[in-house]
Formats: sequence, structure tokens, C-alpha cells
Amino acid sequence: MQVIETLAEGLKREIKVVIPAKDMEQRMNERLAEAKDKVRINGFRPGKVPVGHLKKMYGKSIMAELVNEIVRDRPSAILSERGEKSATQPSISMTEDEAEAEKILSAQADFEFTLSYEVIPPIELQPTSGIKVTREVVEVSEDEVNEQILKIAESARAYEAKDGAAATGDRVTMNYLGKVDGVAFDGGAAEDADLVIGSNRFIPGFEDQLVGVKAGDEKVITVTFPSEYPAANLAGKEATFDITVKEVAAPAETELNDELASKLGIESLDKLKEIVRDQIQGQYGNVTRQKVKRQILDQLDEMYKFETPAGLVDAEFDNIWRQINTDLQQSGKTFADEDTTEEEAREEYRKLAERRVRLGLVLSEIGEKGGVEVTEEEMQRALYAQLQQFPGQQKEILDFFRNTPGAAASLRAPIFEEKVIDKLLTEIDVTDKTVSKEELLADDEDGAEGAVKSDKKKAAPKKKAAKADAAEAAEGEEAAAPKKKAAPKKKAAEGDAE
Repeated sequence: MQVIETLAEGLKREIKVVIPAKDMEQRMNERLAEAKDKVRINGFRPGKVPVGHLKKMYGKSIMAELVNEIVRDRPSAILSERGEKSATQPSISMTEDEAEAEKILSAQADFEFTLSYEVIPPIELQPTSGIKVTREVVEVSEDEVNEQILKIAESARAYEAKDGAAATGDRVTMNYLGKVDGVAFDGGAAEDADLVIGSNRFIPGFEDQLVGVKAGDEKVITVTFPSEYPAANLAGKEATFDITVKEVAAPAETELNDELASKLGIESLDKLKEIVRDQIQGQYGNVTRQKVKRQILDQLDEMYKFETPAGLVDAEFDNIWRQINTDLQQSGKTFADEDTTEEEAREEYRKLAERRVRLGLVLSEIGEKGGVEVTEEEMQRALYAQLQQFPGQQKEILDFFRNTPGAAASLRAPIFEEKVIDKLLTEIDVTDKTVSKEELLADDEDGAEGAVKSDKKKAAPKKKAAKADAAEAAEGEEAAAPKKKAAPKKKAAEGDAE
């Protein structure tokens, strides 16, 4: 077998592979010899079928099997022998001329095929000791814990019927019927529905118009559905709701004590406070980690400058661009509405795609050289988390991950990434800084969102992509690969007044 490099331009490679006809014929004869004792042909005793007869009957089909096996198995072996890694699945081309193919299958012509691929560039790891990050930490106060407990207690809050007019904080029990252009719409009606004024459960403007109603009142409420409302048939539409008030009830005073904790299923107030404090700290901790991670990624981005495989960048850009256009379509906006153009957006998102791919390759190299591995137990936990997100679709989810190439890798990638970040946190200079929750949660468009730095104004959908970059800027070694199809999403309920 001859392996001839015909192109080496940047990261692009093209390899011509030639297997002489005599070698192909020898392999075919070996297969025929193996099959001789197994084949049953009328007129011949077992094991006595002449090889020439077998070749006449099965030679071409065996040659076709050999061709398929070579094309399937040899590329990876060739790359391994060359010490190269392909960024994507190599493209394989061979003759499409029927006469030439017939000669190959008849062992009258050499079998030739061409591999085209991009190599993953060699990455020389830099010392991480120079990376410095600030880890913002929020101290959870007793007041914040108590405030959160009171919010949680809303579900267990008692209400007492009153004769007066409804005010903010009161619960209104009502029947309602929603209409658009005088026609009732699906999901817009309910009986004995409870709504606490000020809870912001219903669309903007609805609850405000309940202030002042009394039991027995009938009223027509007019509101406009938000332009980004999930149900496209209602988005931006004006609607009326015929309201019949059944009861107005005022909230009873909530006291922080063991009795309240018991109502919430916890044995004591102290235990409830402990649980709530841990939850708040966990939420702040997630934000803290993302900010630290973003600082690490930004510094790695400055440390590593190399050519990225165009195929990986194209795939990443396509994934981002698809999401951006989906966001625009759902919001009913255009690039012009966001003070940008499609050309400017494409240019900026192309840079974002390049950043993601480059960081993905860097994290992959750091993880590989550092012995980072994802265990089977971690993969099972990730799969279980997916199943929990889609109740009732467990079979479909399992089938998806079992039967979709690369689906399992999409579970592994974020786990791998986080473990690489954990490894880096043990090597870099980390300084803790106590901040307020407002400082921690501040939305710094240039820093907090961690997108491609640019002086251009960012469209609303770009902000979303930028935030995704903070959380997903590099998905372990899979950041360099085309994104796989995600698990099916739950269909949003349409026409709900809430």
C-alpha cells in the first residue's frame, strides 16, 4: 500500500492511498480460501468447490467487502501512523466511473482513494502559574435567609376571606374567559382560579386591574400579550378577559417559627434556615464559578493564538447562527431592530466561533496531558439528569443517546470541561474577594458576558449568545467538534393566560 501526501497547506491535508491490484487479489483469495469449507453449492461436496468457481461466483462481492473495510478502517490507522489527528471526519473520495470500479472489483486495476482532512494543530502548553483570577464571594446574611423563607412560605401562606376591595398581596379567586378579537382562545379560560395580586404570574397589566375588585364583581380586563410571548398566535395581540370575582382574601401574618417549618416539611426552623442558606450559597456559588471560569478562558484566549480548523469553526458558527436566527424569529425582530446588520453579526459570531473552537482545543490538550477522565458513574448521572428534564419521554431520550452518533460525547463534553477547570483552579493564583450580591450579579456586558470583544453595539440576541459563551465557551474536547442534535425539547404550552 502506498500513502502519498498530495496536499499540505496550513492545516489542510490530502492523502492519496494506492493498494495494488495484486494485493487486493491476494486478500480476496485468502477470503475465498477461508470460505471454501463453509460454502454449500449444489453439485459439489463440502470443501471440494474449486477456488476458481468460488471466485467467479463471489469474487466481486468479496472485493466490495474489502473495499468497504479498507475505507472504514484504514484512514484512522493512516493518521495514527502519521502522528496526526483529524479535526473532523476525513472526507473520502474514490472513482465514480463504473468501468473503472468494475476493473477494481475484478482485481484488474489498483484500488485508489483520497483522504481530505484538517489536522488539529499541535498545541504547546504554556505554564498556568501566571493566570490570576478574582473569586467573588457573597456572605449570606440572616435577613436574606429570612426573606427567602418568607418567599418560600407563600405556598403555605393562609388567606382569610374579606369583604373589602382587593389590594396588592390579596388573593383573588375568579372565573375568567380570554378572547382575542371577540373569539375565545385555547388555554385562556379557567374557573375558581387563585391569583395573588403582585405575584406577576399573569401577563403584564392583568393583576394591576384586579386591584379594587370585590367578591361578586364582574369586570372586563384588557391587556396586550408581550411580543415575545411563546404562543405565536397570541404574541403582541390585544386580548380581553371576562372576569367574575368569587372571593377576595387577605394574607394571614407569616411568622418564622417551627410551625412554619413543619408546614414546609422541615422538622425545625433552624434546619429550614440551614437548608435555605445552603441553597442561596449554592446559587451564588454557581455565578461565582462562571465568573472565575470566564476569567480563566479570557486569559487562555490571550495565551494561545494558533490557526483553527476551518471545518470546526464552520460547524460552531452554524450552530450559533441557527440559534441567533431562532431567537430573532421568536422575538419578531430583525438585525436592524437591534442596531446592527446581518453582515456585522456574521463577522462577530465568526470570531466567537473561532474563540470557542480554540479554547475547546486548548482545554482538551490540558485535560489530556493532565490525565483528566470522565467516569462511567459521571456519565450515568448526566444521563439521569437528562431524563429528569423530560418526564414522560424517558424511552425517547434513552433511544436518542443509544442510537445517535456523538450523543454520548455531548454528555461527556461539559463534564470534561468542568473537570479541566477544577484542575486549573488548583494551579493558578486565586484571590477571594467579598462582594455584595448586587456586585456579584451585576451584568457587565464586556466582562460578565465574556463574548468576543468588540466596540460594535451588541444586538439583543447577541447578548444571549455572549452569555452562552460564558457558560459554554469551550466544551472540553468536544468544543472542537460539530454540535450534536440535542434531546427533544418539551413543547411550550400555547394560549395560557399565565
